[in-house]
Amino acid sequence: MKKKWTNKLMTMFSGNSIYKKEYNKELQRFEALFNYASIGILVTNEKGQIVLINDFALRQFGYEREELMGDYIEKLMPQRFRQRHVGHRDHYNHHPQSRPMGIGLDLFAVKKDGSEFPVEISLSQYRHDEGSFVIAYINNITERKKAEEKIEKLNNELEHKISERTQQLTTALEQLEQSKQEVMTALDKEKELSELKSRFVSMASHEFRTPLSTILSSAFLVNQYTTETEQPKRAKHIQRIISSVTLLTEVLNDFLSVGKIEEGGVQVRTSTFDIQQHINGIIMEMQDIVQEGQRIQYTHNGATSVQLDPSLLKHILLNLLGNAIKFSGKHTVIQVSTEQTGNDVILKVKDTGIGISQEDQQHLFERFFRGANVSNIQGTGLGLHIVSRYAELMNGNITCESVLNEGTTFIVTFRQL
Repeated sequence: MKKKWTNKLMTMFSGNSIYKKEYNKELQRFEALFNYASIGILVTNEKGQIVLINDFALRQFGYEREELMGDYIEKLMPQRFRQRHVGHRDHYNHHPQSRPMGIGLDLFAVKKDGSEFPVEISLSQYRHDEGSFVIAYINNITERKKAEEKIEKLNNELEHKISERTQQLTTALEQLEQSKQEVMTALDKEKELSELKSRFVSMASHEFRTPLSTILSSAFLVNQYTTETEQPKRAKHIQRIISSVTLLTEVLNDFLSVGKIEEGGVQVRTSTFDIQQHINGIIMEMQDIVQEGQRIQYTHNGATSVQLDPSLLKHILLNLLGNAIKFSGKHTVIQVSTEQTGNDVILKVKDTGIGISQEDQQHLFERFFRGANVSNIQGTGLGLHIVSRYAELMNGNITCESVLNEGTTFIVTFRQL
């Protein structure tokens, strides 16, 4: 084909030696550009046959020129792509435009020895009186692919290392946060223990000082009353001593109970018993400490046979009744009720005493807490804390309903297993 173009141009310029000379120069420049280009260039006709191919392309594919001239372009493609490419080629011939080939795809060419290599291909098209032709610019990108793969591998390794370091850092931060939380928890516990110790020392010194002073002064006075006529005075002070010793015993029992609860030393021993008889027996024991004119009324609804720990139930009722008696005035009625509904057993203790403020109710079951309006009444601030913990041990809970100067109702609900 190149000879046809050359002959045609020579005929056109044969009458003019100047034009012929210029044509030869342009032809040499074209041949130099075509043959010495550092990229493979080939030209195909409308049928896809190779009509021109430069030296660089021949070296890329390992062919001699006569082996490719007139052959179809699919010869330079891997076998798996050849049939499909015929359709692509026909489509391009109907819609020709200068553009990269296979945008977004990995393209491969095949050498004479059958080995494949990755390529980039750009297409352009031109037409003259001999027909339409397609120019393909073929660039072997094997080294670039290797570099890209190497870079990708390095990137993957780097991302993996970054991921590992990030995970290590995250783990370290989590461990640091956990250690921080553990330290903060330990500090909070230490602070709480310190506060409890201070409150215990303050409370114990106050609660012990008064009965011990009473015991000491009464014992001294008893020793002074030696005659028979002074027996009533001796009896009065002996009773004071007994009451003070009882108070000290109660304080120490509260301390021991809290210690046993915290150490897990309180065991729940469930048994079946008649709750009505049990409550009546506890109320009888409390008659010795009721104030003048005070009455305890008891009612029960539902079945009387329950499955609870009778000992812990007694401790709970003794504490609640003791508070109701202590914080209610003379000539008042304290109401106790029990009810069994389904698996629930409900105990209520209601008084008409001094009541508890809404603010104090939020801290009512904390250790050593005492309401602002009971500072002149003896107590350790441990009783309700013990009651709440005993209730928890028996799968129950305690709530409080109270209005200042109108009274208080404690409701303990037990869930029978």
